Amino acid sequence: MTTAAYEQQLSDKQLYLDKLFADCAFPPVQVFNSPASHYRMRAEFRIWHDGDECSYAMFTPGEKASASNVHKLRHFSIAHENINSLMPKLLDCIQTNELLKARLFQVEFLTTLAGDTLVTLIYHKKLDDNWVQAARMLAEVLGVQILGRSRGQKVVLERDYVIERLTVDNKVLQYKQLEGGFTQPNAIVCQYMLSWATSVAQAINTGDLLELYCGNGNFTLPLSRHFRRVLATEVSKTSVQAARWNIKTNQINNIALARLSAEEFTEAYTGVRNFQRLVNEQICLSDYQFSTVFVDPPRAGIDQATLELLQKFDNIIYVSCNPVTLHENLQILLTTHEVKRAAMFDQFPFTPHIESGVWLQKR
Repeated sequence: MTTAAYEQQLSDKQLYLDKLFADCAFPPVQVFNSPASHYRMRAEFRIWHDGDECSYAMFTPGEKASASNVHKLRHFSIAHENINSLMPKLLDCIQTNELLKARLFQVEFLTTLAGDTLVTLIYHKKLDDNWVQAARMLAEVLGVQILGRSRGQKVVLERDYVIERLTVDNKVLQYKQLEGGFTQPNAIVCQYMLSWATSVAQAINTGDLLELYCGNGNFTLPLSRHFRRVLATEVSKTSVQAARWNIKTNQINNIALARLSAEEFTEAYTGVRNFQRLVNEQICLSDYQFSTVFVDPPRAGIDQATLELLQKFDNIIYVSCNPVTLHENLQILLTTHEVKRAAMFDQFPFTPHIESGVWLQKR
């Protein structure tokens, strides 16, 4: 994948966004590009067994895994250098140890810019004490965290997470990233996204912030520096657990966290329903003076009731992983707001996926 090929795909994405949002009166879109290689912090591979030999394997999309369409590899240029350097070493160690090799089905890598790396080995067999002993030796030799999985079984040798350190506005923030939990796969571009969002927050610089779909607090932590108080909501228990750790570890004292979906928060805020979870966290919605709402929804976008809620706020910062549903949502939001800033983040190079962001301000 050459630099020229990367620049062409980036240009194609820009043209696509320009056409898609031509009816939305966007200002010039600020573009944040990615490294052309070694940008993914997560990667997973099937393990292909051929006699006594095993290798990482990928298969032609849409086709059943078979010897006729297997692509064997020892490196993966898309994955971060931490993963690339580890891939052959891990495979060589597994190849010489029958306890680790037998019935190994899949390998998953999770790494960080800080260098912390977790490898998950997934098997079609029960993992016993002998496997644990072999896995501990493997972890020591490679200097990484090892986790084992099989049907109904999760074996954690030391921990099931990595610690990432991201720099935003010259400040380093620590994040617990759980195995199997959602994190942005391109950490370099993630830092650009966080910096863009905080630059919008600096321009607003007033009142309280509501955040829906906060995940592990990825945006919550840096945004909190630019608002009096923050109320963040997330429905996933594992993400809430990580977010609480991240808030405490970074010693941030103006964030309250509620385990609610966006739909549930809308019901609570509009008085349709009371939630004991808010009472338990001593959160009183009437105490907040929200100037801004931040949303980073799933690919399906935002439901109608929540969109109507967003229209009540002076400022909306909307980060989207799907420009099609962002465009659909804007057809409603632009009846009350206008776009002040727009950005494109090339989180997923050489794929059709586009991450984008808009700042909307009430007319």
